[in-house]
Amino acid sequence: MSTVLILIVCAFFLGMGCYALIAPAALARPFRLSVDSSEARAEVRAVYGGFGLAIAAVLLLAALDLGGIRAGVVCTVVAALGGMALGRLLSALFDRPGAFYPVWCYFLVELLGTALLLAAW
Repeated sequence: MSTVLILIVCAFFLGMGCYALIAPAALARPFRLSVDSSEARAEVRAVYGGFGLAIAAVLLLAALDLGGIRAGVVCTVVAALGGMALGRLLSALFDRPGAFYPVWCYFLVELLGTALLLAAW
């Protein structure tokens, strides 16, 4: 069961990474970010695309538990997802998001990913 939970989170990061590489402006649009220059597109592709694919890759290795890395990878990704969720909470102290989507929707996605990985750990 823990392998399935890890693969669910892996699929999310794989999807996010591919989407960011293919359509960086579309990924950023719900956040009202302007991605109208080659530098901005490169940034979205690097941070969301490259990072997403890298996390998906290490989660796949963790699911396979190659070299006994499962616990370390899961711990690291839990920290990353938890840190993103915490960043959204702290941001709410300064700026109130106007609607549920996208900020709080992604907050819940990050919490769900964290919970799934904690259950797998």
